[in-house]
Amino acid sequence: RCAGRVEVFYNEEWGTVCDDNWDFADAKVVCRQLDCGTVVSAPQRARFRWGQGPIWLDDVDCTGTEAALSQCRNKGWGIHACEHGEDASVVCSATGQAGISGKNLLSSESVFRLGPEALRLVNGPHRCAGRVEVFHNQQWGTVCDGGWDLKDAAVVCRQLGCG
Repeated sequence: RCAGRVEVFYNEEWGTVCDDNWDFADAKVVCRQLDCGTVVSAPQRARFRWGQGPIWLDDVDCTGTEAALSQCRNKGWGIHACEHGEDASVVCSATGQAGISGKNLLSSESVFRLGPEALRLVNGPHRCAGRVEVFHNQQWGTVCDGGWDLKDAAVVCRQLGCG
């Protein structure tokens, strides 16, 4: 099952999301963003272990219809009154691992890592077209097209707010 601690990529660094006001609607957005089916639950209190680094989002308030967690109302990037014992998590209905392309971003620690800054399209005619690149290990790299299909492209488009 797709389940884990939620982390977002901002300002070239991974960080967690505080569970203050974390609810089903917030988790619904994460499950949809990662193409992991429907939300089963929205666990709080660092259910999947404490994260490290910055706490990027607090008081996340999604309606449940947003394409990405970054589109939900919140206190602002890096503004929080939390500790890592309050890291938010999700449990989604799909099995397997999730990620930017629907594959391999749910780590062995059960961490959902997502964020529009971890993914970009380059050399296209507009912001919603181009070659897919992923930010990993402090550098941008391309994505191999082996096994790439419309489902993968749909996740990229959804994550970048491109429909």
